[in-house]
Amino acid sequence: MKMEQKHNCNHDHEHKQGHPHTHDHEHGGWFGKNTELIFSLICGGLLATGFALSFITNIHWVPLAFYISAYFFGGFYTAKEAIENIRSGTFDIDSLMLVAAVGAAILGDWAEGALLLFLFSLGHSLEHYAMNKAHKSISALAELAPKTAWLKDGKEVGIEQLKPGDIIVVKPNTKIPADGEVVQGNSSVNQAPITGESMPVEKQVKSNVFTGSINGNGSLEIKVSRPASDSTISRLIKLVNEGQQQKSPTQRFTDKLQKVFVPVVLIFVVLLCFAFLVINETFSQSFYRAMSVLVAASPCALAIATPSAVLSGVARAAREGVLIKGGRPLEDLGTLTALAFDKTGTLTAGKPRLTNIIPSEGISEEDLLEAVVAVEALSDHPLAKALVTDGTEKLKGITIAQAQELEAIQGKGVKAKWQNSTVQIGNRLMFESTITPELSDQITSLESEGHTSMIVKKNDKFLGIVTMMDTPREEAKEVLQLLKEGGIRKMIMLSGDSQRVADAIARAIGLTDAWGNLLPEQKVAAIKELIASEGKVAMVGDGVNDAPAMANSTVGIAMGAAGSDVALETADIALMGDRLDKLPFAIALSRKANGIIKQNLFISLGMVAVLIPLTLLGIASIGPAVIGHEGSTIIVVFNALRLLVYKHK
Repeated sequence: MKMEQKHNCNHDHEHKQGHPHTHDHEHGGWFGKNTELIFSLICGGLLATGFALSFITNIHWVPLAFYISAYFFGGFYTAKEAIENIRSGTFDIDSLMLVAAVGAAILGDWAEGALLLFLFSLGHSLEHYAMNKAHKSISALAELAPKTAWLKDGKEVGIEQLKPGDIIVVKPNTKIPADGEVVQGNSSVNQAPITGESMPVEKQVKSNVFTGSINGNGSLEIKVSRPASDSTISRLIKLVNEGQQQKSPTQRFTDKLQKVFVPVVLIFVVLLCFAFLVINETFSQSFYRAMSVLVAASPCALAIATPSAVLSGVARAAREGVLIKGGRPLEDLGTLTALAFDKTGTLTAGKPRLTNIIPSEGISEEDLLEAVVAVEALSDHPLAKALVTDGTEKLKGITIAQAQELEAIQGKGVKAKWQNSTVQIGNRLMFESTITPELSDQITSLESEGHTSMIVKKNDKFLGIVTMMDTPREEAKEVLQLLKEGGIRKMIMLSGDSQRVADAIARAIGLTDAWGNLLPEQKVAAIKELIASEGKVAMVGDGVNDAPAMANSTVGIAMGAAGSDVALETADIALMGDRLDKLPFAIALSRKANGIIKQNLFISLGMVAVLIPLTLLGIASIGPAVIGHEGSTIIVVFNALRLLVYKHK
């Protein structure tokens, strides 16, 4: 309900700059952190007792004593916050409510003043409770990390003592205490707390692991890569907290509205105090009406409507392995109808796979693969390594004779001695003088589908063709279909690969368009062109070479951001576990949040629009105004909290 300080909101400087400026609502006291709520309930009990006694006894001071006691308990924290804010130069809702309660007491309407303070303090404390619940969903991340770690020499130390280069031992079925790289052992690791992945991930030597993930049945030795203060989970918590402080477009609008609305209300209330000079009524009647209008017009629900929804949405996304850095990307994501994607590592697996084995007549697939694996095993080229890995898997344990004397032919391929023969593997340039028209046509057809083709020749005989391709992610086609069903009209791939390769991938997974042969600066130009035609566009990439395009898009979305500094810093939204299938969830959550924000604005502004005329005309007094006012505040907070349990269909 704070106009300027409440709910940790700060100015959102264009993308990522924020200067948090917080207001602490964790009220300690006689009854611990729930003191404010207990004080409110005591206030309610004293009010009810005093009201009941007013019908039983004619002694005026007996119920009055209960009402005054109710004022103390109901107004304690309200007065405390009002004084704190006046000292800091702000005049907020707490101050307005206190003025209204004092006004009621001056008029002798102690019961109504006590009712105001009871409902206001109850609404305040329930709001703090509800908002803390959303905060706890995020701060619970901090509890994922164990407090100690076992060094390889058998010594147990606090995680804050770990430094890069230390070797730690993680026992089976325990939490991993630091970010690092596996140097010995293998195990399946549950990364769901960090990345949102539902299935455990197999980890072996050179695999990266994250703080807070849960080791499976194997022991692991891990080389620490970051101190605890800079672990993935620490950075995630820091960025989520910073994100909460970035105001959404709707919140900026309501802030501007309040800056005009509150002074207007205050001037109007002061003028109403002198209504007795114009119309036939007493000063006390004019003053009472002014206090009622003051309560009715205080925009508590409006102040909390958007921050509560943003906080709940950010917290819900974090639990699913999606980092949303504040209200602006949360709102913008739900309004998009166009998405741009990087190809490598985003829509594709990011590594070449063996896609076709096409033997010549009279040659078996095994014969062709054995020759390829034997020769390529001698090469350190990335394509060669991929060929050997996939080829060995397909040969299923067949023992292959070793090749010798590997020779690389620049830009064409390789040749080596194998089984007393010369085996050549390369592109069509390598066999230009001997390639048949049929073989050439076959290669042209394969390359038009995005495959990288390699011809295999043993002495003077062509053994066949093998092809490689950076294949689409298994989930890509289904994800794009879900996005289309969810209202995304345009899905474009921006790729540095040839147009032919880009078109092949686009056809395979169902993109609406593909733009190839793009350098990083050309991707930026493409994003600007899309914004000009579509209004808003998100760029989905790996956060490294796509950083300029992501920065120029409406919303930058990074894939596989767990452990990646660049992705976490440049993106507005990060899919922590390299999970493209989290994108439809994030967009649907954003749309749900936008819907709840609109509902909250309707409830808060609607209540003010109804209560002001009713109190102005004397139809409603302070009591009903307080009930409507505080009731709407509680409704918008709990409406926003529905986002914490949002489930994507």
